Amino acid sequence: MQNKFVIHPKYSPVSNQVDKAIFEFEEYKEVLGAAERNVIKIVTIGGERYTIKSFKTPNILNQVVYRFFRKSKAERSYEYANKLLEFDINTPFPVAYELQITLFLFKKSYYVSELIDCDLTYRELTTDFSIPDHEDILRAFTRFTYKLHENGVNFLDHSPGNTLIEKKEDGYVFYLVDLNRMKFGTMDFDTRIKNFAKLTIHRPMIEIMSNEYAKCSGGDEQKIFNLMWQYTKDFQYRYYRKIRIKKRIFFWKKKYKNEISDSPI
Repeated sequence: MQNKFVIHPKYSPVSNQVDKAIFEFEEYKEVLGAAERNVIKIVTIGGERYTIKSFKTPNILNQVVYRFFRKSKAERSYEYANKLLEFDINTPFPVAYELQITLFLFKKSYYVSELIDCDLTYRELTTDFSIPDHEDILRAFTRFTYKLHENGVNFLDHSPGNTLIEKKEDGYVFYLVDLNRMKFGTMDFDTRIKNFAKLTIHRPMIEIMSNEYAKCSGGDEQKIFNLMWQYTKDFQYRYYRKIRIKKRIFFWKKKYKNEISDSPI
């Protein structure tokens, strides 16, 4: 097994400690969030707290793809974080990444970043409408998204859990996380509005965001709302259709296994 370890120049003085933390990843107990596919753990290095994200080992086909043809999720996360910071767009500071590879296959990857002690995420805005200044935060978030678009940042995973929100005396600071799926370049009107599709199912929130986006862009508010609401409904339809298909596949797989196990042959 070969390791490729890259650390930000700012953190070169603690390079050995960061590399050691990745090596000892399984020993750390403090897990951040739900560890469904990828696991994020909190570690302390030199008195400061960081997150280490361990990406799930890909299937055999993608092990070949990531080994030879495509950058890993950890490497993209690191590079995209640095690019966002160049645009003055907040994200937890990128510390390092590590790749574990064999001669022909890609195995594991890890991404290390500074820990942001946020007050809430966008997700809470979709579930708790009693949050103080709920509308102000939502409008500030919309202005933040407009800034992304003006800088040509198409965050493909612009979804409820991927924006951290920190309250300040003079407003709110937003941080993007889970960065490995992004495109960069000029965004047309449809692409910009479609970028809101995964954020909420609540029409009143769409109304506020479309109103604020119209103020930022100078666009027609009704046109923006109609398209934003349509893209939201389209995404929800595809999302739940995918779930229904998965349930059917799972049902038939389970039924087939039961029939095989019950067979007298």
